[in-house]
Amino acid sequence: MTATLVSEVAQGNFAPIQHIQPLTPCSYTGILPPDLAGGEYVRNGGNPVANESLGRDAHWFDGDGMLTGVSFRSEDEKGAVEPEFVNQYVLTDVFLSTVTSPAIRTPILPSIATLVNPLSSLLTITLRILRTLLLVLLSHLPGSEQAIKKISVANTAVVYHDGRALATCESGPPMRISLPGLETVGWFTGEHCEGEPHAATGLGFGGGGPLAFFREWTTAHPRVDPQTKELLLFHSTFAPPYVKYSIVAPQKYKSSHRDSGSTKVFNTAVPGVRSAKMMHDFGVSKTHTIIMDLPLSLDPLNLAKNKPVVAYDPTCRSRFGVFPRYQPERIRWFETRACCIFHTANSWHSSVSDPISETERIDSINMLACRLTSASLVFSAGALAAPVPTASVPAHEREEEQCRLYYYNFHLQDDGANTIKHQWALSSIPFEFPSIRDSNLMSAAKYIYGCSVSDSSFGAALGRAVKMNALVKVDVETLIARGKQNPPIPISGCVDNRSISEILGSEDVNDPIKIFKMPEGWYAQEAKFVPRQDGLGEDDGWLLSYVFDESQLQDDGECRPDATSELWIIEAKSMTNVVARVHLPQRVPYGLHGNWFSRDDIQNQRPIDRLRSLPSDEATTRPGPPIAQVWRALRGIIESTLA
Repeated sequence: MTATLVSEVAQGNFAPIQHIQPLTPCSYTGILPPDLAGGEYVRNGGNPVANESLGRDAHWFDGDGMLTGVSFRSEDEKGAVEPEFVNQYVLTDVFLSTVTSPAIRTPILPSIATLVNPLSSLLTITLRILRTLLLVLLSHLPGSEQAIKKISVANTAVVYHDGRALATCESGPPMRISLPGLETVGWFTGEHCEGEPHAATGLGFGGGGPLAFFREWTTAHPRVDPQTKELLLFHSTFAPPYVKYSIVAPQKYKSSHRDSGSTKVFNTAVPGVRSAKMMHDFGVSKTHTIIMDLPLSLDPLNLAKNKPVVAYDPTCRSRFGVFPRYQPERIRWFETRACCIFHTANSWHSSVSDPISETERIDSINMLACRLTSASLVFSAGALAAPVPTASVPAHEREEEQCRLYYYNFHLQDDGANTIKHQWALSSIPFEFPSIRDSNLMSAAKYIYGCSVSDSSFGAALGRAVKMNALVKVDVETLIARGKQNPPIPISGCVDNRSISEILGSEDVNDPIKIFKMPEGWYAQEAKFVPRQDGLGEDDGWLLSYVFDESQLQDDGECRPDATSELWIIEAKSMTNVVARVHLPQRVPYGLHGNWFSRDDIQNQRPIDRLRSLPSDEATTRPGPPIAQVWRALRGIIESTLA
């Protein structure tokens, strides 16, 4: 049974690919918008390079980072646009160590599926962790081509900050990559970046000391303020204070929102988090930051309690810590019913006029997030059945299995009472992988885009590896106004209770929810909004998404060797018209998060002194002196034992 379940997230278009290509011209149908000229769409995702042991545990979030991009080459802004496909592994320490150790048949790091599986014994988990520690130690001994100093696989997302494109994953700092070829530059620590000329010195994320290795672990979803250009991040670890917080100011800009006398915020403790948690994302407005302390633990000490390393407790409370951007010590905690949130869509502040001082004061902080009523996604992404809670949830707090776009309003009253004034779903339809027009981030944006499933309930979808066949555009401004005028039932209520089929059947041109449904058998991935230059309205632009036609699957569920994917460019205003389809030379496995990099982003990248690269064949086969040959043979035996 285990092998059957595992295959669901390791076969079909979930299966990894091993072929990488440099920038390669590709054909297209339709009309490519000239606004794409000189830019590049890049998506990140896990693609394990060591994948020979097909019966092993596997999880959608596992695997070495692989970047897949389409660059829209143009000689100038008015020239013809020609798409070019490129995909490259992120050359992390773990990746380089794996490919230079041919005996290794399974990933160096333990699968998330092993850590979350309620059926994994204490012995199994301990052995997997010990195997990782031994391989990391072995990488530091003579004969290794690459020492593993950081265990991040940089496989989750990609962002742009201050002349650097950064691939992210929460088990380490970001890794800089070069555009448009997607070559790996080196680790970015907040103070300096490997591979850059005249790199500054400093301890970077994590600081110093024996726990620095863990404290440099950084959220996979950092935020870049579109106005101040600051990079905001948090670091979640296993030891108190559990969460730290950093702001990296750009060198090319001066923040107009920060007093010159304010203190530096870097590796600053966030008080009030009581235990180690799986924190994937957070909320950032122009004035405040929101840390989510939810009842999903990520703690090796759980093993001593006979619990999985990753465990969800639905009887505990969800806590949201809200604090002014530069003052985490002023955090205020808001509590509500248990839930899981892996992605926030946007956060912004609301102000009221003070009649006495005749000034505006911040009254509340708003957040839109994809709220799950359980941790089922963590398990289904590893083809595992979610465990039955051992403690009973009160009847009035039980909710159906769902994931919806959810609105929170954290009221900052003068009396110090921490009240969540509004908390309800905007729509009853499933909604995940949210995105927004970048220039509207941290402000009261009108539109949020995301992914959904239309062929089953989301509860049923969560029982398997979720494949998304609908892209959704939500007019959140309109639905929030409706919700405030006629409030739904707190927590479990929805402003709009229509199903996907009912929304698809709507003929209202002003419908606040618009859905682009994929053709039968086609599935999409996270969509990224790219604005039209000098466009009319916030939604004047296009959505870019990699898509795959599953008619290319064989009877055994595997992809044909010649299977390919496409990049669809969808007109965002109407959500009905595919203006162009870029035909890619190979398939793009279902992955995680992507981003759009403009011509200016690519042209304004910082100088690079050297790139990371694979060792030459000569370096890996050079025999060396007799003692080295003996050690190489012994090392091979050790690696084969641990394979």
